[in-house]
Amino acid sequence: MFMNIRDLIYIRAVSKLKHFGKAAEVCGVSQPALSTQIKKLEQELGITLFERDSRSVQITDIGQDIIQLADEALSVIDNIRATAEEARDPFSGQFRLGAIPTIAPYLLPYFIKKNYDAFPKLKLHFQEDITERLNQALLNGELDAAILATPSENPKLDVIRLYDEPFWAVLPTGHSLQTIDKIRTEHLPFEELLLLTEGHCFRDQALDLCQLSATLGTRSIRVTSLETLINMVAAGQGITLVPAMALSGSWTTDQGVFTKKLDDPNAYRRIYLTFRKRFPRRQLLENMADLICTNLPSSVQRIAH
Repeated sequence: MFMNIRDLIYIRAVSKLKHFGKAAEVCGVSQPALSTQIKKLEQELGITLFERDSRSVQITDIGQDIIQLADEALSVIDNIRATAEEARDPFSGQFRLGAIPTIAPYLLPYFIKKNYDAFPKLKLHFQEDITERLNQALLNGELDAAILATPSENPKLDVIRLYDEPFWAVLPTGHSLQTIDKIRTEHLPFEELLLLTEGHCFRDQALDLCQLSATLGTRSIRVTSLETLINMVAAGQGITLVPAMALSGSWTTDQGVFTKKLDDPNAYRRIYLTFRKRFPRRQLLENMADLICTNLPSSVQRIAH
């Protein structure tokens, strides 16, 4: 039996995209070539990895097991390459960084240019996505680190604590809460609360802070950006909560809203640099965490390492 890295890359791509044509495009080969190679692998293994028809691709039960092993093998291969790069220069080569949408637009302006100046040989590749998918990308070896607002419970992942970020209330001008000096969570009219759609960890954190269930006390909306929520507040559709660094956006000059920091000791989120425990370039991660923390605005609190 002969199996190579290319086979593992092919089956991982098909399992992720559920489409042979799209997988072939991502892998840089023709669809017939990819299909033929996977069929050959199935024949060599004596199993069926994918059930195919003209409309869909389904992964078999044994296929799920094999693909999980393929992910682990490719992660080890990536670590071998990264270890070799580190031996030559730990601050060179490729680095794949992810961040969630409620962090990326506000943190990156403070960080990206400084990163290029500090690590001129490092080729940074960036991906923005929700927490669940970024964690999975880390486990699959598709990312090297991710900036997240929740610590992972997976034992294969580790974190470096970066900073604490307070929550602020955003309300339409003229709202009754505008006259209150210190707004606390219990002051918020939860029936007016607008939040991000499900899947965003900031939504879950806001619900926890307000002690609301996922279906109680919030509008039925599907919004994926803080800017859209703020525009809805400016239009008089309700109120919302934002993390402190979002206050740097251009919307702060809009006369239709006003903001106040929540006067609650638990009204904040902690931000982490998350990575695989076996990731070999730990020194790079430490230096990158320090670089992030030394360029933070005064609206957040750096955590000493």
